[in-house]
Amino acid sequence: MKGTEQFKQTIKAYLDKRAIEDALFAKKYIESPRTIDDVVTYILNQVKASGCCGFSDEEIYGMAVHGIDEPDLDIGKPINCNVVVNHHVELTDEEKTEQKAIALKRFQDEEFRKLEQRNKPKVKPQIEQQPQLSLFDEL
Repeated sequence: MKGTEQFKQTIKAYLDKRAIEDALFAKKYIESPRTIDDVVTYILNQVKASGCCGFSDEEIYGMAVHGIDEPDLDIGKPINCNVVVNHHVELTDEEKTEQKAIALKRFQDEEFRKLEQRNKPKVKPQIEQQPQLSLFDEL
């Protein structure tokens, strides 16, 4: 899953949870014509305008809530970018097994390369010998 899709899911999960806990927000959230894509576009435009590269979860969630709370807010134009989400993603057993196999193969390949390098005879470069002139040679 791409980071941006994970970001959308994270924002949506937060807004859904917030709507369950806050009845006033729930009403605005349900009636809002904004989609999750609109909210993400608003957040990305705010991040771009700030010039900063890193934000706390609370800052981003605050922007998401603000995007829902203010119906007349200009969300800006869609931005083509990748978003990095620093949340733990749970892998399925199948994915874990696959990743272990990939890591093991990578480790074996690296160890094999090390063995080959260690066992490879070191060859000194041959320097072409120039005949040495003698003081007694005639030119």
